[in-house]
Amino acid sequence: MKVVILCGGVGTRMREETEFRPKPLVDVGGRPILWHIMKLYAHHGFREFILCLGYKGSMIKEYFLNYEAMNSDFTICLGNKAEIQFNDNHEEQDFHVTLAETGSDTLTGGRVKRVQRYLQNEERFMVTYGDGVSDVNIRKLIEFHKSHGKLATVTTFRPVSRFGILDINESQQVQNFIEKPKSDAWASAGFFVFERKIFDYLDGDACTLEREPLERLAKEGQLMAYNHEGFFYAMDTYREYQILNDLWKNGQAPWKLWA
Repeated sequence: MKVVILCGGVGTRMREETEFRPKPLVDVGGRPILWHIMKLYAHHGFREFILCLGYKGSMIKEYFLNYEAMNSDFTICLGNKAEIQFNDNHEEQDFHVTLAETGSDTLTGGRVKRVQRYLQNEERFMVTYGDGVSDVNIRKLIEFHKSHGKLATVTTFRPVSRFGILDINESQQVQNFIEKPKSDAWASAGFFVFERKIFDYLDGDACTLEREPLERLAKEGQLMAYNHEGFFYAMDTYREYQILNDLWKNGQAPWKLWA
């Protein structure tokens, strides 16, 4: 099953990093967050990727074009008979990566629609964002999707409040203080599984996946939620970039399931 990763957004809320590179290439522990996402899927046996490029997409192309040289020792023969011999193997040896230009201003649903030609022979496929890491069990997610027979599954999580919550009585006395509690509500983490009929719900570059397509699927009873009680974190701001890097640096990265 192929994995579509949305890599085209501008990432305006973390300009400190994205002014110079696309958000999927922002480093976590010395590796692009995109690499971490791909490693999670590969850990569960999924190594075919379609990257939907947009903002500074050429930099993502360059990253993969130079991947062998940047991750291996190599011997090079210079001159008219130029030749490169790579001397090492790496864990990403059999990744199959399609890099698809999907437009600088195309919205999320439009990006998925644009890569339909690379999914012609797929009964179902997965989609996620290029800025969120998780320890979600991809195989269990797919088993859940197959079990319900609907067109779409979205992985959900309980977001943690950025602020402490206070229980205050009528006299303004604090009865209870909860430091950054988890919400009772569920939010989308991405990590979608779609049947190919999803393309009937996508229409043009101005289509936002999270709006009309998913709203329509929900109304028709075709959207199911896979509730993930574990770790999920999206890198939307510079603060979140720092938190993810601190977790990695301290050996506390829950999403690192691979050896």
